[in-house]
Amino acid sequence: MAKPPRISLAEVARQTGTMLRRGDSGHFVDGQAPTMADLTESLFFSPGDGRIWLNDQRMLLLHSSAIGHLRRELIDTLGVDRARGLLTRAGYVAGARDAQLVRERWPHGDAANVFMAGTRLHALEGVVKVTPISFDFDIDRGTYEGEFLWEHSSEDDEHISAYGIGTEPACWSQMGYATGYVTSLFGQLVIFREIECRSMGASVCRVIGRHAAGWGDVSEDLRYLEAKDFRRLSPTSPDPETALTEVVPAAVPAAEAAGEDRHEIVGASSAFNSACHQLARVAGTRATVLFTGESGVGKEAFARRLHRISARSQQPFIAVNCAAIPETLIESELFGVERGAFTGASQSRPGRFERADGGTLFLDEIGTLSLVSQGKLLRALQEGEVERVGGTRILRVDVRVVAATNVDLQAEVRAGRFREDLYYRLNVYPIHLPPLRERRDDVPLLMNHFLRREADRHGRRPTGFTPRAVRAMLHYAFPGNIRELQNLIERGVISAEDGAAIDVAHMFRREQLSDEALLAIGAGGTLTAPRDGAGEPKRLLEMLSGALNGSAGGDSLSLDELERRLLKEAEQAEKGNLAAAARRLGLTRAQFAYRLEKAAGPAAPS
Repeated sequence: MAKPPRISLAEVARQTGTMLRRGDSGHFVDGQAPTMADLTESLFFSPGDGRIWLNDQRMLLLHSSAIGHLRRELIDTLGVDRARGLLTRAGYVAGARDAQLVRERWPHGDAANVFMAGTRLHALEGVVKVTPISFDFDIDRGTYEGEFLWEHSSEDDEHISAYGIGTEPACWSQMGYATGYVTSLFGQLVIFREIECRSMGASVCRVIGRHAAGWGDVSEDLRYLEAKDFRRLSPTSPDPETALTEVVPAAVPAAEAAGEDRHEIVGASSAFNSACHQLARVAGTRATVLFTGESGVGKEAFARRLHRISARSQQPFIAVNCAAIPETLIESELFGVERGAFTGASQSRPGRFERADGGTLFLDEIGTLSLVSQGKLLRALQEGEVERVGGTRILRVDVRVVAATNVDLQAEVRAGRFREDLYYRLNVYPIHLPPLRERRDDVPLLMNHFLRREADRHGRRPTGFTPRAVRAMLHYAFPGNIRELQNLIERGVISAEDGAAIDVAHMFRREQLSDEALLAIGAGGTLTAPRDGAGEPKRLLEMLSGALNGSAGGDSLSLDELERRLLKEAEQAEKGNLAAAARRLGLTRAQFAYRLEKAAGPAAPS
């Protein structure tokens, strides 16, 4: 993507020959796509089946007063802070989805226009009219600063109608939208703050957006953005409903603080927030929790967060990787050993249950335990008693057990590899953690989190990510989930030069991206390859070559047949989901449906 080293709104107008019309929401007239006309063409109404589409994303037309009623209900029921957090995160998701739309439809658009498309989309969606005052960004240096006026804010209309003029800004979801949109495109956390607001008596809202480092302390912004409104139960209160108090960071040793940072959970997507709400609900109880999900989704991080927000937070958190302990040692590791119990037992040693007494015992990869070990664990869970290997005393322990697995324990039970009674003992309160590919809205936040952490850890100072690197990360499948994302960022931090942006080559090996590139059908109906992809499947290239050269080879296809095959294969790969199939080929859903219907006719002769 061609871009100047530093660019302002006026400079964009000078370089591209565009002009800003006063009162036109900052729209670039005759500028490079996506213009307002381009975005408008992405909006489709299908009243016959009750659906509206913006590109391939389903949209809704809702009464502003109904949203205002929901807003009042949230504030009155949850309080201002929690309602603000919910609405900010909902806005963040909306902004991230609109950024995805622009990124997929105009992957090679002018950088400034791509950023400004968010203001046009917000206007198109009827939320607010945006007029840019100043706008500077430098992707290579990782800096962003913009000042905007918001007029006719729907949020302000409803807030003022319900509560009148107050002392705090009220455009919460719009702030989340701006943060989500720019962060998703920029590849670094960009925070927006409302300096003036109509809900405070101003004639128009004024907002400023900066990269996180430009603001300095952004902890208050992240409190609303990252679902950090967890509560900690008071150990002395028996009533979970009345024992809720705000989490106040205490003075902790540096090593412990570093450990908490290493296991921090970050996100704002609906899937992430759902898991967080389940976590907060069960934290105040004694219930056993079972975390399920693929390897690398952050099960231990969630387990540690569960411990930190529970009434046991001042007691030990003991983690056990069941897969790393040999079968012959599992009993002594869990329950302890008395001196002389076996050869080499030169002294008595407490087991993990004893060490976790009063606190939390985390059993990771519980599905790897043998049936014999499962039976011994079951008794300890049922009775709350352990006996050291070689000992004669029964020891009472008060332990909250949290388990995690990346396998389907129900399938293991049916196969006879996992005890059914132990499964039901562990599966009291299951929490499923989704893979990263199902929470892509969190990828920019995670990228920024790991960039800051790994840069501090290794003493390096990269400025951020190139647009190509951001696009690659947002389209990558992440088979290793968050653990893989962290490793990619760490590799990029080490490989990139200080003062330079992290690019694709700094993070990915060629084979990691080789399966990601697909042939797409361009706007003119021709097959096009991604400009910075890693290549297409060899067999498809051979068929395309045969079609272009008129080869009579057995696998050669005409262009019409090749297009028909691409459409059908995409539809089959997505199990009939036309929107997802369209994304595979770089089309809108409407374009894909039209081409699919057209291709259903008689095949053209070779």
